Amino acid sequence: MNWTEERVELLRKLWTEGHSASQIAAQLGGVTRNAVIGKVHRLGLSGRGKSTRPSTARAKSPRAYRPVNRPNRGSMPTHGNTALKLDPEALDALAPEPKPDIREVAPIAKRASIMTLTDRVCKWPIGDPTSPDFHFCGHDVQPGTPYCSYHVKLAYQPTVDRRQKKVANR
Repeated sequence: MNWTEERVELLRKLWTEGHSASQIAAQLGGVTRNAVIGKVHRLGLSGRGKSTRPSTARAKSPRAYRPVNRPNRGSMPTHGNTALKLDPEALDALAPEPKPDIREVAPIAKRASIMTLTDRVCKWPIGDPTSPDFHFCGHDVQPGTPYCSYHVKLAYQPTVDRRQKKVANR
């Protein structure tokens, strides 16, 4: 398809009247929307006039603007250009509690190797399995689980606790 002077002038006229690229392509015939956009760009035509399409914007119902029910996050802003600004006090409140050192939970005397595991000892793996220092917790298990009381708390978190942690980390 060749862009003749007549077609270019029609393109300019329709563009300044506010027609969309798809509408112009349909009126010109034999060109695609993308061809119209490319020609407009090459001609350096900027901003269209008022659109010929009727406005489809509607007033939103009051329900559309109801805030999401989220827990109070203290002084952390959630809107505008300060939404990601870090507040040290708020960060301290959101910081996870430090976990006790694993050596406090599994003393050397309680360490279990793969050869000494039984149904009565905690099977929580500690360390890298390829290292010579790898071992299992070795404390007495809680009934019905393969872990000691400390590792049961790590392995099995109630659903409510997981949801609260997820909300706090947002």
